[in-house]
Formats: sequence, C-alpha cells, structure tokens
Amino acid sequence: MTPKQKMEKPASENRRHSKSWQEYIGESILIVFSVLLALFLTEAINSMKERKNTANLLNNIKNELINNRNSILQIQEYNLKVLRNIDHALSDKVFRDSILSVYNFHLEKIAPDGVLYRYLEDDAWIIARNNNIMSKVGFELISALNKVYEDTERIEKVEDEVADIIFDRASRDAEQIPETLTIIRDVYRGWAVDRIPGLLKRIDLAVSRIDSMGSNN
Repeated sequence: MTPKQKMEKPASENRRHSKSWQEYIGESILIVFSVLLALFLTEAINSMKERKNTANLLNNIKNELINNRNSILQIQEYNLKVLRNIDHALSDKVFRDSILSVYNFHLEKIAPDGVLYRYLEDDAWIIARNNNIMSKVGFELISALNKVYEDTERIEKVEDEVADIIFDRASRDAEQIPETLTIIRDVYRGWAVDRIPGLLKRIDLAVSRIDSMGSNN
C-alpha cells in the first residue's frame, strides 16, 4: 500500500466516527438533565438542613421557656414573700425601724436573697433571631415569643427600679421609710407579681405552638 493510500480513509470509516445531529441533541439533553438534577438535589439537601436547623432552634427556645417558667414560679413565690415582709414592716414600727440604721438601708430585712431571686435566660431566643427565625415560622408563634421575652425583661426591671429607690437620699430619711417601702411594694407588684400569671399562660401557649409545629413536620 502506497503512503497516499495509507493516508486516505474509506468514506464508511469517516461516517462511523462522525456524529449525527440527533446524537448531539441527545448529549445536550443529558447534560442539561444532569445539571438540573444536581441543582434539585442541592436544593433538597439545603432545604432539609434548613428545616433541621429551624427545628433545633425551636427546640432550644422551648427548653429555655420551660426553664424560665420554673424560675418564674420561684420568683413569684419569693416576690410574694417580699411583699409580706413589706406589709409586716408597714404595720410593725419596731421591724420598720430596724430597716434603717445609721443611714444604712437594710434591704435584706425585706428581700433576704436580693431584689431579683432568679435571672431569666434569653440566649436561645437571641441565637434564633440571629439565625432569622422570624422568616421561618408563623407570625402567631413569633408574636407569642416576642411578648414572652418582653415580659421577662420587664420582670427583671424590678432590680433597676428598686435600686433607684434605695439609692435615693429619701430612702435614708426615717420619716419617709413607710413611703419608701410602699413604693418598693408597688414596683414589685407592677413589674413582676401582677404580670407573672399572664406571662405563665403566654409561655404555655408558645410551648404548645412549638410542639404543634414539630408534629406537623
């Protein structure tokens, strides 16, 4: 066979290595399908991770609410004890006079364990908000949670309010002790004692809604 003949290939062999337009279309469709499938799987996996993350955030909030509820019950019991001590001081001059000595206001006489018996938690709520929980759950649940955590902040406001009262010079005036004690009593009632029954109901409602979301998923 001459060199020229070796270089020349039969027409049938050229046709065997060339692709028809149907084959090109088929390969294109296969590529498009593969890309779409990969996108779908990626989206499905991301959606699954998102749902799992949301469930974890809600579960952490639920546990935080339950812990806070137990603490609030203890706070209420303690606050009522403080109110009884104040009422005792208002009715018993000897006890009332013992609260103030040499310009020292003995808060421990009426609040032996400090103004605020327990601090309430909000770490799970803060983390959830930072993870955009508000866009992932219903408006009713977010509204309920906002009210719960706003009220827990108000309960803890008792500490600042009482501090303002006892740091005032008027609290060192023996003649004004009854008025000072009355104001402290009103602070406990207004910021905590009268607020707590409604707060407990809102906590129960929020926990119930979180449980309902979990059962629907």
